Amino acid sequence: MLKSEKKSLIRFLLIYLGSTFLLFSIAAWIFYTSQKHHLLDRQRDALKFEAAKIVTQLRTLHKTYASTLVYPVHSFVESAIYDLDKQYIFGTGTPAPLLDKKVYMDREERLYYLSGVDPHYLGAAFLLVHKELDQAPIKDLQKSIAWFLFAAGVFFTLLGVFLGRLFVAPMRESMERMNSFIQDTTHELNTPISTILTNIEMLETFGKCEKNDELQRIEIASMTLSRIYDDLTYLNLNHKYYRRIETINISEFIKERMVYFAVMAEHKRLKIEVTIDENVTLEIDKNDLTRLVDNLISNAIKYNKKEGLLKLSLTEKSLSVRDTGVGIQKKDLDTIVCRFKRANKSEGGFGIGLDIVNQIVGSYGFVLDIHSKLNKGTEVLIKWEK
Repeated sequence: MLKSEKKSLIRFLLIYLGSTFLLFSIAAWIFYTSQKHHLLDRQRDALKFEAAKIVTQLRTLHKTYASTLVYPVHSFVESAIYDLDKQYIFGTGTPAPLLDKKVYMDREERLYYLSGVDPHYLGAAFLLVHKELDQAPIKDLQKSIAWFLFAAGVFFTLLGVFLGRLFVAPMRESMERMNSFIQDTTHELNTPISTILTNIEMLETFGKCEKNDELQRIEIASMTLSRIYDDLTYLNLNHKYYRRIETINISEFIKERMVYFAVMAEHKRLKIEVTIDENVTLEIDKNDLTRLVDNLISNAIKYNKKEGLLKLSLTEKSLSVRDTGVGIQKKDLDTIVCRFKRANKSEGGFGIGLDIVNQIVGSYGFVLDIHSKLNKGTEVLIKWEK
């Protein structure tokens, strides 16, 4: 799967799963709140039933007060009776303070039920019944909802991946058609470009004609076609060809490439300033280095103004290529390295040069910095660790 397809799929999944998870979370919270309230109501009803039983027993105690007096004890709940002044009379367990006159009250881990006693049997005006909250059904409810959300998450993730692949399928087909077109085009371009360049070299070498402006233009155009061909081939084979990593003296290599581009720079009457530290070496595949350096230099020539400045600097830790050309708008700096992105369309091109540079830089763990000001120029800086 291509990087663009992965980005589109990830964005789709984030939106799809995020919205789905949000809706399910809201629905699960509403369901949990409703079911918890229902469970608490059941426990409160049981507490109310126990309170009614105790009031009945208090009535019986009131009638048989003269003979025997045994306060009703229930293992299920604890209870206490209070007089009209809300003073504690008697109860089971730890004495509990009389709550506000609410029928039900939840405090911490206990449930309370307050009932009036009328008539006031044995002087009792209020009956407070309380018990520990039974957490087991609530925890079971939480587990059930958690398992449901997990199962729904797995299901909708798989569904999202399936729908996402359908979503990016047209993009994949378009990219495949484009790649096929590029492959066919590069294959057809190879022979005529090689033929033109070879014959120009033969004309210059054997002196069959003088190197005039017309011949120079043909040479520049052929070199441009050759570079485009190499870039398109690199894009197609980037993930397939074997990289032969070797120690390359990039000081000498860059000098050779500057000679190669001298005709193009001369045609634009550029002033060239080259500062190269001697014997700078780098562990890199030669084909990658060629694409890296060629794209930086050719862009600096292409987007430079006539009689402008091209400044190249090589040190032990970095390579810098600077021009005084059209520059790049600030809003485009973050996306200029994306494939087919062109900040300036006046000079033509496919928008693949900086994409290739960015790929190579990423492959070797280098750092790519681009600084630019509109109509003032651009500097591309590549740093590597030594």
